[in-house]
Amino acid sequence: MGIYVNPSEALLRMAVNSRIYVDKSMTLNELNQVLNTEDRFVCVARPRRFGKSMAGNMIAAYYGKKANSRPIFEKLKIAKTTDFDTYLNAFNVIKLDVNGFYSNSNHSEDIVPLFTERVREELMEEFPNCGIKDSDTLDRCIERVLGKTGEQFVVILDEYDVLVREQVKSSIFDPYLAFLNGMFKNADLAPAFALVYLTGVLPIVRDKIQSKLNLFREFTMTKSKQLTEFVGFTEDETHHLCDQYGMDFEECKRWYNGYRMTYHNQSFDIYNPQSVVQAMVNKEFDDYWPKTGSYDSIRIYISMNFEGIKDDVRTMIAGGCVDVNVDKFLNTMTDFYSKDAVFAYLIHLGYLAYDSTTKQCYIPNNEIRSEWINAIEDDPSYAKAIEIVNNSKILLDKTVEGDAQAVAEALTAAHEQFMSRQRYNHEACLQCAIRFAYFYATSRYTIISELPAGKGYADVVFIPYVPNVPAMIVELKRNQSTGAALAKIENKQYFNVMDKYHGDLLLVAVNYDENTNEHTCGIKRFVK
Repeated sequence: MGIYVNPSEALLRMAVNSRIYVDKSMTLNELNQVLNTEDRFVCVARPRRFGKSMAGNMIAAYYGKKANSRPIFEKLKIAKTTDFDTYLNAFNVIKLDVNGFYSNSNHSEDIVPLFTERVREELMEEFPNCGIKDSDTLDRCIERVLGKTGEQFVVILDEYDVLVREQVKSSIFDPYLAFLNGMFKNADLAPAFALVYLTGVLPIVRDKIQSKLNLFREFTMTKSKQLTEFVGFTEDETHHLCDQYGMDFEECKRWYNGYRMTYHNQSFDIYNPQSVVQAMVNKEFDDYWPKTGSYDSIRIYISMNFEGIKDDVRTMIAGGCVDVNVDKFLNTMTDFYSKDAVFAYLIHLGYLAYDSTTKQCYIPNNEIRSEWINAIEDDPSYAKAIEIVNNSKILLDKTVEGDAQAVAEALTAAHEQFMSRQRYNHEACLQCAIRFAYFYATSRYTIISELPAGKGYADVVFIPYVPNVPAMIVELKRNQSTGAALAKIENKQYFNVMDKYHGDLLLVAVNYDENTNEHTCGIKRFVK
């Protein structure tokens, strides 16, 4: 039993013995379907702290010949599948943490000789009669084992893309690329691999050189396919944890949900696993996942001078969605030629979520939205936006007090600064401006645009999730009057959307005059 060749089940055991362990073993059932097929080359791209390494440890423990893992897996979901015994501990495993080797190289040398030497030593011990030589490359070592024994390998490369993300110099990257190509595009060596499983943040790089690795089938944050429910925690899994730890599920949803994914006409609400676990253990909702990285991951890219990027950023911070062509990103750190490429990159990092049905991206939840505010706070081009955000608590207080003039002035300022002049008169833009102006309200309200209510659709509805704050229904008009907007709320019975709500209800009418570019406001209070 080695560290890199046929490792033990120790890492899986530690995970299962943790205070919180969510059973994702059915990932193995999906992998069992592609063993020794043309689809056996798998690349799984996920944001950091979304369980990539844990999945790699589980895969190694399940397939590895020397792992004493049956007692662990017999308690997990995979044990009930028909192929469980067929593939349990059935293969030799080679598992490498590429990031670990890169870090140990002091970021300054070719890492291929480092892990080749370590793996070769263990292969010599595991297969002493195969004639492995000290000078053999890793692919040559495996070729000798295949020729002498016919035994197959499951290869797991964790953080395979670290050299791409770190933008290393060609003297480090080129030998690594040649290693990958020599291992997995070698027709003579292909029978040695029952499964090859790469994990990283980015999908396979798509340029004319590195497309040599296009044999890998990718599962990403834009196209997660059969592995969708294993991206993070599902809603059922999260709900169960909240019940178990006595935490408010609806609050958990506001903080950590938002990665909505679809596969085979089935939708999944995916939660950030790192944050959910920390919230349960600490008995407190907080910004956990962003603290494991730096908001420079956002700031550097949204400051790029691409047309429309700042308007779209403001729209998403306000809770809106924007169109994105995710295919514009070539999965490198240098090919940023459009805002589409920037947004696609941030989707893969987890700072944006992607709706494959509408082809739009958005900020997934409260935790991530706070990180976006941090990212734009010191950028002069977003100065007015930050001013509006900072004033949003005052605006909410003024609204509750019934100060219609203050509300009108704040919305005029938000509308002017929030959207480009070309889109200024669009009602959807005005809705986003209102949501942006009321940014602070997300700490007290669930805010929904175009909510079915009564005999129509309420433009913007503020549903409180904390006590002692009034609900609000906002109706928007152009070139009319606040009186007409208030009358529409009452005539269409929009307040019926609050049938389960008891307390103060504010009806807020907003009219925008296209000639003066100013807003007027009327506020009416009900007790429901």
